[in-house]
Amino acid sequence: MAMPYVLVLYYSSGGTTSELAKLIARGVEEQGIEAIIRTVPKVSTNVGDSQPSIPDSGDCYVTQQELEDCSALAVGSPTRFGNMAAPLKHFIDQTSDTWIGGKLSGKPVSFFTSSSSLHGGQESTLLTMMIPFLHHGMLIMGLPYSETELLRTEGGGTPYGISHWNGHSNQRAICKTEKTLAIAQGRRLALFASKLRTS
Repeated sequence: MAMPYVLVLYYSSGGTTSELAKLIARGVEEQGIEAIIRTVPKVSTNVGDSQPSIPDSGDCYVTQQELEDCSALAVGSPTRFGNMAAPLKHFIDQTSDTWIGGKLSGKPVSFFTSSSSLHGGQESTLLTMMIPFLHHGMLIMGLPYSETELLRTEGGGTPYGISHWNGHSNQRAICKTEKTLAIAQGRRLALFASKLRTS
């Protein structure tokens, strides 16, 4: 049997969602499971424009095989009008073979996001990101209020998953409370991945 890993899959344009991905991965690895961080390429309205198969910098692009073989999944995107960004949606829309084969069914998944305005749609983004993965048969993992930082956070963090308010110029750093919640979300996801593998 292959070694288990949690796939932390995200799209980031300003860098904050990428930072959250790394914090979630840290929480996963604190639980003793490998975390693999991957991103998706940008999309363009110019049909002649294509992204290189390997990014010039940053995390590698995800492959379908990495998605199918993961033991658990964390999915992140900045908010775009209260929904996930187009590059992530474009990747998800190409997972029909994964869905037909039931490759993700029964595996845990959690979500994370960031927004430039405080009321920019963090919760609606997290909730709408869940829908395709419910179709995949995945088990939605929230962030429970037993993580008491949820009661004190001022710029992000919801029971639907960790979030962060960047500010309109990306001037707001991820605060200590949000870091704690992101790491806790990673630990929780890895814990349930382990329990499901051994049950």
